[in-house]
Formats: sequence, structure tokens, C-alpha cells
Amino acid sequence: MTKEKRKNIQKKERPTTLSIRNFAHLKKIDLTFGDLTVLVGPQGAGKSLALQWLKVALDGRQIVDALKAAGHPTDRSEVLIDLLFGTGMAPAWRENESEILLGKKKINPKNISRVGNGAEKLFFVPAHRSMLISDGWASPFQKLTSDTPAVARIFSQNLFDRFSGKDTGTLFPVEKRLKQQIREKIDQAVFHGGKVGIEEDAQHAQRLRLVHGSMHLPFMTWTAGQREFTPLLLGLYHLLPSTQQRKRAETDWVVLEEPEMGLHPQAITAAMLLVLDLLWRGYKVVISSHSPHVLTMLWMMRQLKKYNARPELVCNAFDVTASIAMKNVAKEAITKDYRAYLMEFDGKRKVNSVDISELDPSSDDERISGWGGLTEFSSRFGDAVRNAVNESEE
Repeated sequence: MTKEKRKNIQKKERPTTLSIRNFAHLKKIDLTFGDLTVLVGPQGAGKSLALQWLKVALDGRQIVDALKAAGHPTDRSEVLIDLLFGTGMAPAWRENESEILLGKKKINPKNISRVGNGAEKLFFVPAHRSMLISDGWASPFQKLTSDTPAVARIFSQNLFDRFSGKDTGTLFPVEKRLKQQIREKIDQAVFHGGKVGIEEDAQHAQRLRLVHGSMHLPFMTWTAGQREFTPLLLGLYHLLPSTQQRKRAETDWVVLEEPEMGLHPQAITAAMLLVLDLLWRGYKVVISSHSPHVLTMLWMMRQLKKYNARPELVCNAFDVTASIAMKNVAKEAITKDYRAYLMEFDGKRKVNSVDISELDPSSDDERISGWGGLTEFSSRFGDAVRNAVNESEE
């Protein structure tokens, strides 16, 4: 192997880092991404802002092109920040203080339009995805106002294109779109034998429907979990080529904001199984979450990797048959790099990041042992009961 080839391999394997300084209430955010990275933190800590900057730092040109195509002016920094993050966010960028670095590359409002080649390197599934579907139909980019962050408008356009495409009719379950065990797990946990599809209503308009026997249910009658999970799943179809290719050639990253929204733990498990499939396909996945269930899976995978566990143990944990396909997914998952970060407020209502990837319950750092606060109240509730028992015996 030549020195040049070795240098290219080392460069390719170098982890991607994102640094944010003094944007809105984000004071000091330093993230080094693994194959699966989970961000946790209290409400309003800015997890979405950090992930939106990751999108901008990878796909700036794609976003600016979409904004221009919709008729938005993008030449002024304050206008562009509003368009990217939502109306009212312009003051979040402080010209002499704010700094964004992807690796060593500086990203700022003046060079965003030159970031990337216009193709989509990162696919972003936003937290407020169900709100993008009105009356059973997704809105195109230009129909959403600048009150909606650009990442959500792009995702909505993706759904609109899928709803309007040739492959309408039944959208779930679809043969060969997902691995059989994953498809069955999703059905058991979310749809319970129902079929999701596009149908014509009484006014001859195409609308999203959930069919259970003779019942054809409009979107707003679905359960909260079904309304949240369906756009996430249909969005991810974009990343699952129906050809023999594992992944989309131009896309390397996936962001999933709060995939657990509205879901029972059984359905969260199905969603995490889908995440492992994304890792097997070669995507890097970044998740923001408030769910201890998500971090429990992350902790498990770190431990299984540490002990070089058998792939069957992953299949057993997710309660799926250890078929050849699922064993391949599990085997790949055990080799991956798993990381977790806490975004926490300091005493001045500013937010800093903390690497809690160890997730060690015995750590002296409560942020690590308490998994970024996600297990804090379980421990406190347990302590209250234990103290009550001890006091009753005195």
C-alpha cells in the first residue's frame, strides 16, 4: 500500500467533529460523532439547533438552493439565519462571537451557500414531523412559511414527493422495502395488522389512510404514536433503495429527532431495530432523545461490543429471529462506534456539552451514571420508597 493510499484511509476514518460557540444559548458545544450518536438534555437545551447546524455544515448549498427556488432572499446574514432556523432566530448569530466549525472548516452565514455540492449528504427527520401532514397530505416546501425551520420544510417536501409519486397505494407493509423481521416488528408494535396507504376520498382528493378491515381511517383519527411514527418511517424509505444497493450513494448521514415520540417501549424497540439496519447499510445516525429506552439500547450495544458478543444476543435482545439477514445486521452493529452527549444548562442559562458515552452506572460523575438525567428521577423515586420502608421498620 502506498503512503498516499494510507493517508487517504486515515483521513476517511477520522471522526467528524462539530463545534458551536455562542449561538443563541449554545455556549460551548463539542461533538465527536460515532456511527450512532445520541444527544440528550432537558427541554430547550438546543439539541435541535445543534443538529440543524450539522445539516447546514454538510448541506448548506442544498438548503440555500431550496430557499432560493421558493423565492426567498438569502444574501443577508440575518435573513438567512431566520430562514434556516425559523423566524425570530436572527439575533442568535452574533457576528463577532458566534463560531461554527465542522472539523477545521468554519461555517458562517456568508459561506453557507458554498457548502457541499447541492446533493443531500444528510437526511434530517425533524421532531415535529406529524405537524407537517395536514388533512392527510404533506405540504411542499414553498407552502410552508419561514416560521418553519428549513430542515422541516425539506423533510415535508420529501414526504410530498413520496405521496405524489407513482408508488402510492399501500405504503406499509411493502414487500422488500424492509427486512421481514423489522417489518413484522413494526406491524406488531404500531399498526397491528393495519395497512397505511394513499386513497381517494369522497371529494376525489388523495389522502393518507390507515385501513383496518372495512374501516378506512383518516390521519387525524390515528393514535398519536401512529401519526408520529408513520412520517418517520415513510421518510426513511428514502434511504432504503429498492435496488440491490444498501444505501443512497450521495447520502451518508441520518438525523432522527425524538424517534420515541408517542411510542410505547415496544414500538421504540422497533424503531431502534430500524436504526441498526441503517448502521448496517453504512449510514452514520444521530439521534436526539428524551427516552431512557434509547440510551439503554446504546449502553447494551457498547457492552456487547466490549465483550465481542455473538450476533444472536442482539437478535435475542430485540426479540427477532436470528435469520441470516438479521444476524448480518447484528454482527455489523457489534462493531460500531456508539457515543452519547449531554447538553446541559450552566448557572447562567447557557448550554455546554458533556461526553457521557461511558454510561457507567458506577461513575462518580452523576451526569454519566445518571445517563444525562434520564434515570435521575427513577433513582429518586426508588430512594423515596426505600426510605419509607426503612422508616416504617424503625
